[in-house]
Amino acid sequence: GTAAGNMTTGGTESILMAMLTAREWGRATRPKIKQPEVVLPSSAHPAFDKAAHYFGLKLVRVPVGDDLRADVAAMRRAVNMDTVLLVGSAPSYPHGVVDPIADIAALAQERKLLCHVDACVGGMMLPFVRTLGYPVPDFDFTVPGVTSISVDLHKYGYAAKGASVILYRDKTLRRYQLFATTDWAGGIYASPTMTGTRPGGAIAAAWAIMNYLGERGYLQIAAEVMRTTVRLRDGVNAIDGLRILGNPPMSVMAIASDRDNVYEIGDEMSVRGWQLDRQQFPPTLHLTVNYAHTAVADAFLMDLAQSVIAARQPSLRRSGNEAAVKAARGAAKVLPGRLVSGLTGRASALFGGDDGLPQRSAAMYGMMGTLPNRGDLHELVLDLLSSFTES
Repeated sequence: GTAAGNMTTGGTESILMAMLTAREWGRATRPKIKQPEVVLPSSAHPAFDKAAHYFGLKLVRVPVGDDLRADVAAMRRAVNMDTVLLVGSAPSYPHGVVDPIADIAALAQERKLLCHVDACVGGMMLPFVRTLGYPVPDFDFTVPGVTSISVDLHKYGYAAKGASVILYRDKTLRRYQLFATTDWAGGIYASPTMTGTRPGGAIAAAWAIMNYLGERGYLQIAAEVMRTTVRLRDGVNAIDGLRILGNPPMSVMAIASDRDNVYEIGDEMSVRGWQLDRQQFPPTLHLTVNYAHTAVADAFLMDLAQSVIAARQPSLRRSGNEAAVKAARGAAKVLPGRLVSGLTGRASALFGGDDGLPQRSAAMYGMMGTLPNRGDLHELVLDLLSSFTES
């Protein structure tokens, strides 16, 4: 066939390559475009933001629908003469739902655009979930109009970290990704992806595990993971006040509550040894279920139920957290945004443990949500990242 691709060091690099290809394709086919634009749902991975920052593209993020999937009508309204690429996720990382890829790809075909599917999380899981009989929306090259797909092998492919692939429907499209220079004194230099020299260990490890497991092994693992996922989904929904958002078709999902502070519940789970990512817009706790979790579902649900009860109990610490968040919200209304950011940044440091890694972060997440200027939060995160990498 005409399909082609390359291995990369991870999902971010695979997405970077798809975005670079879209930019170069736009320059070649639509030379009047000064700044190519990419239309994508708000739930798409921030690696697209990183790529836009690196390559000078403009991102146009549109809100998702009530089902948390991409709103294709909103994407249609966002498309203009500068658009080169539409993006959908299979699934989206925050909520585990698969965007309506067929509709997005049809829009791309109609407007003669590229269409990328970010299947970094689901690319090595969804095909096997479908084979097992679970309903899975179409998302791959069987969908007309899909021009590229990113898939991580080190997630549900169970390969060692550092293994992902970027795939193109046609090798002529991949050509826009490649780099070569012929005028260097040291000779001709060319590379297919972002990195130049890279170790072959991750590539060899990915080849080894995929050959070892084979289709039968991946199907067996997927069956166990999905049984565990159904058990967890039903168990979470059975806990008063908690629910799984949307209708995720595989083993990635988000826990929400209309009654309780999920960040407080997350803190209680941390005390019990469970590490759940905190998410925002809306506040949720993130679950990624894999083969390592198949034996601990009941223990997780028991601790989750106890954490909900604990989070509802009044305590001096919780009252202090609520007071801090309330004070931050009040300050945000009357003080300059920069001052609020500084105060919030200093206050959030108080909630860390002796090693700087807090077990409890509910107050910090609550206060971060009060910042009137998200750019201030951006600066705080950069300051924190800088401190992590200082010698």
